[in-house]
Amino acid sequence: MTDTRHALIIANDRYADQGLKKLRAPAQDAAALERVLHDPQIGDFEVEVVHNASADVMRRRIQGFFNDRRRADTLLLHFSCHGLKSESGELYFAASDTEPPLLAATAVASQFVRGCMSATRAGRSVLFLDCCYGGAFSRGSASVRATGDVNVLESFAKDEPVSGRGWAVITASDSMEYSFEGNELAENSAARPSVFTHAVVEGLETGEADLDADGNVSLDDLYEYVYRHVREQNPHQTPKKSAELQGELHLAHSRRGRIKIVAIPSPPTLQAALNSDEVLTRQGAVLELRKRLRHTELPVAEGARRHLEEVARTDIQQIADLASEALSEIRLAPSPDRLDFGRVHRSADPQKRSVTLNGPPLARHCVAQPHQSWLRVDPTRSGLEIRVDTAAEGRLSGDVVLKGVADEAVIHVEAEVAPSQGPGHGVPAPRPSGGSPRQVSGPPDKRDTVVIEPPRVPPQPRKPPPAPAHRPQPQKPSRPPVHQEKADRPPPSRRAPALAGAALALAVTAVATLVLCLQRTVVALVERGDAGVTGNVEDNLREQGALTPLIVSLISGALAPAVGALARHELDARSERYTRRAVSGTHTLTAIAKGLAIPVLILGVLAGIAYLVGSGEW
Repeated sequence: MTDTRHALIIANDRYADQGLKKLRAPAQDAAALERVLHDPQIGDFEVEVVHNASADVMRRRIQGFFNDRRRADTLLLHFSCHGLKSESGELYFAASDTEPPLLAATAVASQFVRGCMSATRAGRSVLFLDCCYGGAFSRGSASVRATGDVNVLESFAKDEPVSGRGWAVITASDSMEYSFEGNELAENSAARPSVFTHAVVEGLETGEADLDADGNVSLDDLYEYVYRHVREQNPHQTPKKSAELQGELHLAHSRRGRIKIVAIPSPPTLQAALNSDEVLTRQGAVLELRKRLRHTELPVAEGARRHLEEVARTDIQQIADLASEALSEIRLAPSPDRLDFGRVHRSADPQKRSVTLNGPPLARHCVAQPHQSWLRVDPTRSGLEIRVDTAAEGRLSGDVVLKGVADEAVIHVEAEVAPSQGPGHGVPAPRPSGGSPRQVSGPPDKRDTVVIEPPRVPPQPRKPPPAPAHRPQPQKPSRPPVHQEKADRPPPSRRAPALAGAALALAVTAVATLVLCLQRTVVALVERGDAGVTGNVEDNLREQGALTPLIVSLISGALAPAVGALARHELDARSERYTRRAVSGTHTLTAIAKGLAIPVLILGVLAGIAYLVGSGEW
């Protein structure tokens, strides 16, 4: 993420006033949220935490947080504390020294926070409120209103930002009251506020909040995830959201999202063939898409995959099955899909096992995500390499999940870590940072994600021209300048596209002459019927000239695939002399020509056989 991102977490769980009950969750929630937001692979925020501060310190830190910002900054402010409402119904955030009868002096008013958000020059500001909105204090208190609700979003939606591009507010609940008995908050009056922050942390850390699986957790994704999670935990609590944003705000990266590839659409001629009314033409287009699905350039292959998915959903059964069969080629196929490291000694050097990813490049391009903290994954040229951390003893069983563009696979891993034995064992391997050895602990979803990319080898000419003798050899291999690369590249050729066009012309000729043959045959058969017993169908066929177009159809139908094969051979032999557009057009034209010529050739042969066998009997 390119923008500067800052977060301020305010967590208050201890209060001097006896009427404000100690909260159990804010400290733990603040630590978890700080970890997730600061993680460069997830939130990539610069995070500050203010814990159990006084009202004066809170106001200073909040105003300082919003001051001196730039338009490229994204700010996130999180409150986890008691929320109180005044006699007039205004919302206040409780500080460690808050006195309920003196809210204006000892608490932080929502109006103050709203003013800081409105005045900041930051491009985007996000406010998370995980607060219990207490409204019923002791019966003898007249300083805080005892009934009625406070509308939280109305407290922040009145003023629009002056300089920034937008703001958003997400609350644990829009209106939630706690009841007090004397000076104590009732234990069962409402849900713990940690349900909300726990959902935020879990959605970001596991990546489950990436609902559209695009690799990023947007504000809308996170709200929808938190809303469902909180409602499942407590049906009486309903998170709310209000936002005025331009564009989509990405709060975090998702390490569980699928691979996303910007697709290059298939050529217009191929798309037109997919929309043809002729079944054979669409069939030929699907065969061409199948070839493009194996392309070494992933955007080209991804464009073919999307077209094939649409065909598999919408076309007739015959064509849909052909498309589905093509799509099956890009399923993730790790080999092996189960690894057993057997018995290994604790703190020994991690053992390695290689896993090969089969299939075309698009099938091998995936995300590998270990589900246990003791699993390590590294990419290799043929797939990936899995290692086991032996820092902890016991039986280990876990999975590495592979996620591709449209498929998932699981590699199951098992190992048994035994106590170290013999001299030299039991001493942990040195760690990069020194100090104590690293412990295999932490949440299971706190792990690295590895992107496995197939090796991309650019096409090389079979006989590269030798370098001139006077040209000095560079000390290190480097990419030649653009103008030199263009000069060394052989001039583009048009031979393959011309042959492909000729193949298509022959196929069209075969279709047209076969249709003409059939028309003349029908006329000849009618004349034979009118002649009665004295007629001869062979004479009628000769008279109508039906044999000549049949012969032409057979010849052109046989030549069309042959010329198409010659065009493809030309591409393979001199691939460096053709542009991407020429290669794509050649493949499309030859596929269509083949799809037209072969059925015509079959029909023509059958017609010829029928003539030879039956002409003497008519």
